[in-house]
Amino acid sequence: MRTTGWQLSSWAVFALLLSVVPTQADASELSAGISLGWLQAGTVPRLAVGPHAGISWPIQRDILFTVHDLCTILPPTQEDGPGVYNQTSVDIGYAWKDGNISAGPSVAFYVMPACGVTLCGHVAGLAVGGHAQTNAYVAGPLGVSVSVNVDWVGRGSLVLPGYVSVVVVAGPVLRWSEK
Repeated sequence: MRTTGWQLSSWAVFALLLSVVPTQADASELSAGISLGWLQAGTVPRLAVGPHAGISWPIQRDILFTVHDLCTILPPTQEDGPGVYNQTSVDIGYAWKDGNISAGPSVAFYVMPACGVTLCGHVAGLAVGGHAQTNAYVAGPLGVSVSVNVDWVGRGSLVLPGYVSVVVVAGPVLRWSEK
């Protein structure tokens, strides 16, 4: 695959957002984990596994500004090769002592196998959509995270001329706080 100048990695967007968000250094919270679930783009669901990370800043008492990144890896099947679906979101959320919930707009870069109504093949591109995530901390800094991403994929593709993509994953999460 050839990379063009307009393509940015999600990590570059993540770093840019970190540099422009005003915050107090002692008020941020970092979370990271690995999740397992599924991705549905087109007619065939795919196994989805991958790391996720987020950083949150309180903007009022229990209200958070959060940046999340989820790198979903689609393992190869007998019919198709592997795929990657990397989604970054900017969320507003609510936090309590043992958890948080957030939602907001997202952007995803993807290269993945997919099947439409009549064709199967690899699709690649940029998708916009929405993201929602909740983290429940059950043993100190260790918790469970559930994430849902809904994006519009495949514009201009013969395989997916325009489909909704849904990624639902869950798994353990670990948080680090500076207070």
